[in-house]
Amino acid sequence: MLTKVYGSAVFGVEATTITVEVNSVKGIGYHLVGLPDKAISESSYRIAAALSNVGYKLPGKKITINMAPADLRKEGSAYDLTLAIGILISSGQIKADEVDQYLIMGELSLDGSLQPIKGALPIAIKAREEKYKGFILPAQNAREAAIVDGLEVYGVDNISQVIDFFNEGKPLEPTIVDTRDEFFQALEHPEFDFADVKGQESIKRCMEIAAAGGHNIILIGPPGAGKTMLAKRLPSILPPMTLHEALETTKIHSVAGRTQEKVGLMAQRPFRSPHHTISDVALVGGGAYPQPGEISLSHNGVLFLDELPEFKRTVLEVMRQPLEDREVTISRAKFTVTYPSSFMLVASMNPSPGGYFNDPDAPVQSSPAEMQRYLSKISGPLLDRIDIHIEVTPVPFEKLTEERQAEKSAEIRKRVTAARDVQTVRFRESEKTHYNAQMSVKDIRKYCVLDEGSKELLKNAMERLNLSARAYDRILKVSRTIADLEGAPDITGTHIAEAIQYRSLDRDGWLG
Repeated sequence: MLTKVYGSAVFGVEATTITVEVNSVKGIGYHLVGLPDKAISESSYRIAAALSNVGYKLPGKKITINMAPADLRKEGSAYDLTLAIGILISSGQIKADEVDQYLIMGELSLDGSLQPIKGALPIAIKAREEKYKGFILPAQNAREAAIVDGLEVYGVDNISQVIDFFNEGKPLEPTIVDTRDEFFQALEHPEFDFADVKGQESIKRCMEIAAAGGHNIILIGPPGAGKTMLAKRLPSILPPMTLHEALETTKIHSVAGRTQEKVGLMAQRPFRSPHHTISDVALVGGGAYPQPGEISLSHNGVLFLDELPEFKRTVLEVMRQPLEDREVTISRAKFTVTYPSSFMLVASMNPSPGGYFNDPDAPVQSSPAEMQRYLSKISGPLLDRIDIHIEVTPVPFEKLTEERQAEKSAEIRKRVTAARDVQTVRFRESEKTHYNAQMSVKDIRKYCVLDEGSKELLKNAMERLNLSARAYDRILKVSRTIADLEGAPDITGTHIAEAIQYRSLDRDGWLG
């Protein structure tokens, strides 16, 4: 008897429906075809044990299973439940007249219970697109899939529940999530808050500007100055994610298997902080069957690279194209996947191997040659993509012991959001540009027009401070953001003067 059951495969962040065809005839044998990987090929052992433990059996017949389209590589253990239900129907052990109306996915344990799968959200989106009535999957993934409206999502704990649902008509409890209500409730509870930071007012101002314009930023300072503490609080002042951004971000984390069981939709912007021993594949994504890397997991959020010069040069260089294009394409012989990677880069570094710079009282001294070798690990092209460089100095004792509470992240975020709203209106006709950091040269010439006084100020600064040519456009972009924060239609000398302060690494004596 031939039976068709439906599952799904995830490539990149999109799902493709897989038809599992099961044919049982007289004879002996178990044949699984359709380019399954090792995990799927081993599924017969898990299925046999699971069926035995819930009162059924793997039939003593010749079973042929085809996973169509047969030329598409399938991977992972998430097809166990799909295959098991197909075998039971094909061998006549259960009846399931409506099985073709459901997508079925899940990994089986030997006792028949179900383990979570990856990619539940993109699969649910595909199921709705293709007009399936429902999606049956492990209970751990149910809230994630239930984000998708217009689709009945059934989270189950054991294969016996699925068998009873089809064979005896026992109802399953659908998982219902009020996506919008859950999303907006989670927006106002950031884990870290700028109110906890003592002193560092100038750095907070700099972070506010970076958040308002989406600018990449690098913090340079000695150990203990507060670089990491400040970076961790940056997501709390970024504008709240839109529902579209939240879905996009959740989809990527779903594919990587990083979503939390009790959280359906990600409402907080992601903050990723990989260790400096990370490989280039782990950072940008890849592998034999490409998975999203750290830059994609930080999509619509922040990627924090602590101790930037300690990262391998090759790792830093692979970020150059994703920083520019806001997506990363991974090509293999038989297929290509593209992952979005629109993130804010926040980096921190010590000014020298010893951690201190031009400080006669420093406990560790570094020679000029050591400093130059240390700083030269950051290439000019990568630095060119970082708009703001700021020096972080240690907080004095008086500030640390001050009882007055600093400004809360919620207040800063109101100003940042207002500035982003201005940019949304400004770039409403553009498909690729959404905020100031993404401006092209053409956009800069159009939206960053300077009066004569501002031009003269910028010219003098570039000559006296030995600023490089690459600093010019960056200063204009940051100036535009500062003006937006003030609600000013035009860039003035004051805005230019402040932006010039944020190009430390372009000055003579740093990177040459």
